[in-house]
Amino acid sequence: MDPQDLEFINRALDSEVELRDKIRDEVSELDKKTRSMVGVLNKVHSTPPEQISDLVDSVRPSLKDLHTTTGALYALVPPDQFWRWKDMWSNSMRSAVFSATLMEYLTSGTLMSMASVSAALGNEWKDRFALPAEDYLHGLITLVNELSRLAVNAVTLGSYEEPIRISKFVKDLFTGFSMLNLKNDALRRRYDSLKYDLKKIEEVVYDVSLRKLASAK
Repeated sequence: MDPQDLEFINRALDSEVELRDKIRDEVSELDKKTRSMVGVLNKVHSTPPEQISDLVDSVRPSLKDLHTTTGALYALVPPDQFWRWKDMWSNSMRSAVFSATLMEYLTSGTLMSMASVSAALGNEWKDRFALPAEDYLHGLITLVNELSRLAVNAVTLGSYEEPIRISKFVKDLFTGFSMLNLKNDALRRRYDSLKYDLKKIEEVVYDVSLRKLASAK
C-alpha cells in the first residue's frame, strides 16, 4: 500500500476512535440522567393519587436538563452521520421517551406525540440528531408495561378509577400499533407482548367492576 494511503487511513482510524470515545462519554451521562428519572418515576406505584402531580413536577427539571446532553451529542455527530452512530444512545433515548410519555399520561391522561417528545428532549438537534420512530415506539411499549403494573398497584392504593382509565388509554394505543407495518423484528416481538399487558389490565378492571369498587360511570 502507498505510504500516503496508510497515513491517511491511520489518521481516519484515530479520528474515529476519538469521536467514539467522546460520544460514549456523553451517552454515559445521558444514560445516568435517564436512569435517575426512571428511578424517581417508579415511585408512582407507591404514591397516593393526590401526590402524583408533585412527583411528576419533581422530575420536570431533570427532563429539561437532558437538553444539555442531547445538545452535546448534536455538536459531536458529524453532518449526515446520525444513522452511523445512533445505536450508541438508542437505549437511553428509549428510556427518555418512556419518562416523558409517562409524565404526560400522569399529568393529562393523554398520549404524547412523537413531535412533542422530540421537542421535550431538545429542539437543537436540527438535521444532525433526531428521535427515530423506532425508539419512540419502544418507549411507548415500555410505557404500557409500566401502566399494567400501575393498574394493579393503583387498586392497592384505593384508586379504583385508575385501572379503567389505563385500560382505555392502552386499548387506544394498542389499536394504533395494530395499524402500523412493523418490519423490525425486535419491535414486533415487543408489540406482541402488549397483549399480555392488556389482558392483565382487563383482569384488574373486571375485578374492580365485579366488586363495584369504581363508580357506575
